[in-house]
Amino acid sequence: QVQLVELGGGLVQPGGSLTLSCTASGFASNLNVFGWFRQAPGKEREGVSSIRKLDGSTNYADSVKGRFTISRDDAKNTVYLQMNSLSPEDTALYYCAASHFTFARLASTSYAWWGQGTQVTVSS
Repeated sequence: QVQLVELGGGLVQPGGSLTLSCTASGFASNLNVFGWFRQAPGKEREGVSSIRKLDGSTNYADSVKGRFTISRDDAKNTVYLQMNSLSPEDTALYYCAASHFTFARLASTSYAWWGQGTQVTVSS
């Protein structure tokens, strides 16, 4: 069993920054890829970014490239999502997810374990 706990959401003004964290516990050593997803009201869940444990390779949705950065701290079993230049369009419930598939990227079906989500609201 794997548990994922997200922290760091909140309210931020347009142009501001936030950093989300996701800490894994349980059988975390079997996890190969961590991903961040988001879902805004009335919209489908969207893959935002992923990072592979093996080599640190990353993937980003076009909508966040150049603004968001994913990173990991293996010693802490924690993955981070640094979000800069936030806009109201980034408002969503952000989920951390984990996969045992080595080549998982931004498809939610590749991920078996999910956190409960943390709300990010960008508003003035």
